[in-house]
Amino acid sequence: MTLMRFDPFRELDRLGERMLSGGPLRAMPTEAFRRGDDFYVLIDLPGVRTDDVQVTVERNVVNVQTERTSPRQDGDEVLVDERPHGRFSRQFFLGDNLDPGNLNATYELGVLTLTIPVAPESKPRQIKIASGDGDGDGNGARTVDVGSGDQQPAGDQQPAGDQQPAHA
Repeated sequence: MTLMRFDPFRELDRLGERMLSGGPLRAMPTEAFRRGDDFYVLIDLPGVRTDDVQVTVERNVVNVQTERTSPRQDGDEVLVDERPHGRFSRQFFLGDNLDPGNLNATYELGVLTLTIPVAPESKPRQIKIASGDGDGDGNGARTVDVGSGDQQPAGDQQPAGDQQPAHA
């Protein structure tokens, strides 16, 4: 395989083409998804040491910063230069339903993974609804599973398939 010499003007043309075509110019490609009660943000940082990655959280903003330096030395002849070098920063704005105080970060095989749990107050929960008949005995009280819409009389907490038919 033969490498062609580096042509800085051709690289400028490629950069211009990418910018005009709307192509992404990202030094920190990112993927984000939700799994159960956690949100995951994966950021590609190949060639970066763990010590060179900083993750900070302030209120609902997560900031990721890193630096990738070139291994080239003075006098090296550049043949191809497609790897981005320098300082990179990325910000993520978290919704109120997430818990930035319990954010966890791991770095493995050039991928920084941020795990952000859903805030406890944003998770579905059951609320007991007291009867409005005024007798105070609790008869007719219901438990509502907030988020699912299921209602059952209090004390009759049976699984959905085990309910007895009502007799006339």
